[in-house]
Amino acid sequence: MIDDTDAKILNILQGDARMPNSEIARRLGMAPSAIFERIRKLEARGVIQGYAVRINPHALELGLLAFIYVRADERVGSLETSRQLAQVPGVQEVHHIAGEDCYLVKVRARDTDALGWLLRDCFGAIPSVRSTRTTIVLTTVRETAALPLPAADEEEAAANA
Repeated sequence: MIDDTDAKILNILQGDARMPNSEIARRLGMAPSAIFERIRKLEARGVIQGYAVRINPHALELGLLAFIYVRADERVGSLETSRQLAQVPGVQEVHHIAGEDCYLVKVRARDTDALGWLLRDCFGAIPSVRSTRTTIVLTTVRETAALPLPAADEEEAAANA
């Protein structure tokens, strides 16, 4: 598990992954070397999996966001279809789900024509895909990859939201 200090560091990094160790140290009243060591250990333990840039999808003309439910014919426990879905251009997430459908896939596309091509020519080319149901997003109110952290200071969370 993580302690309160690690939670505070993670909360700060979720708000700004490029924040220098010296600034994190200043905010937490610690030495920069101690912050560096804690971050290094969080990375080594796999708590911090990486650092990413968030790009505005509209800037790349990928303004259409859709969620696609996929039903597949494959034996229980096989994830071959998910591996093939993950290779489709524009697919951002593939989730193996419980229920009538097998997968929930998040995709970005230029427009409905591009989405139609993706469904017909990409999803349709996967032999195990039996059917799809698509929901197109009209407006995104909130989208984040930030996780709620245990023992994170409410004041710190508010500052980095």
